[in-house]
Amino acid sequence: MLSYIIPFFLLILVVVFIHEYGHYYFAKKYGVGVTDFSIGFGKEIFGWNDQSGTRWKICAIPLGGYVKFFGDRNVFSQADQEKILKQYNTEDQHKLFVLKPLYQRALIVFGGPLANFLLAILIFFSVYTFVGKDFTPAVINEVQNDSPAMVAGLKMNDIIDTIDGNKVKSIMEVSKFIMMSTDEFIDFTVIRSGQDLNFKVKPNMVEGKDNLGNKVIKRMVGIKLGAYNNEVNHVKLGPAKALFYAVNEVYYVSVSSLKYIGSMIKGTGDSSQLGGPIRIAKISGQVAEFGILPFISMMAYISISLGLINLFPIPMLDGGHLMFYGIEKVLGRPLSQKVQEGFFRIGMFMLLSLMFFTTFNDLKDLGLF
Repeated sequence: MLSYIIPFFLLILVVVFIHEYGHYYFAKKYGVGVTDFSIGFGKEIFGWNDQSGTRWKICAIPLGGYVKFFGDRNVFSQADQEKILKQYNTEDQHKLFVLKPLYQRALIVFGGPLANFLLAILIFFSVYTFVGKDFTPAVINEVQNDSPAMVAGLKMNDIIDTIDGNKVKSIMEVSKFIMMSTDEFIDFTVIRSGQDLNFKVKPNMVEGKDNLGNKVIKRMVGIKLGAYNNEVNHVKLGPAKALFYAVNEVYYVSVSSLKYIGSMIKGTGDSSQLGGPIRIAKISGQVAEFGILPFISMMAYISISLGLINLFPIPMLDGGHLMFYGIEKVLGRPLSQKVQEGFFRIGMFMLLSLMFFTTFNDLKDLGLF
């Protein structure tokens, strides 16, 4: 149990700190007072005050964090400006978040998700620069009898060029693109005898286990892969190429995640794969056993997920506040306090429902249901 808890705490500490620091950075940049910078919720375990009066603290429940601004009652409401102006002197008014221009408030809110995406880019950039990236072309060594691949027409010695329009640059990307596919058919482009050929493969949905032993629903097409000419091409990239591929990976994961969520909304996706803190803790502990490189790579993917989820237009999340600012820009005034509170109640219900659902999946994954 301890081998799961320590990596999980470390992962959450870094990813949440970076997210909240994004908010903190832009708040300080635009002169907003920050009274609290907390990792976790609930009772404070330990903390300290800096020279500007910000209380930096670690709290008992390590499932998130927050940055509290000076004068914060409802930090993202601007509906009661007149009341606020009467409560603070001119000097203190300059430190209030709610009195800042719209673009500054939007950047302060967007700073959290932005920091998560930048962390992921930095991790991938570092891996590609100092460890390297695989560019070994994927060749089909075997097509299993009566498999979806055989039915579709794939053959041995086909070189896989693209999957669902994504360029396949290495063997490892084949399983990733198949796994992240959400449509009924997976589009394969292969090179056979110098010609590009297109195939539509309908994968079998098979219950199995991933490399860590966790139960998953796999999309199986029935092929075995090998390296082209049996030559492995693993190279360290220069700064420009490393940055390009790092940004591309963050973009691909973000788009694929949105497609996956869209497929669940339409009822075609597998919602059983959604996990919460328990599953993250379990997987982070398992991945940590394989070494620091897989662990920080997982940290990058979790950071992308945190940044992406926070941009959803759900009240209580950063994206919900940005949605309010968009409405404010169109209307020329903020929504009333009553309307905002109604939206926040809806957002709270949605988030609690999601937490319940993911926790249920986690417990089911542990065999408790």
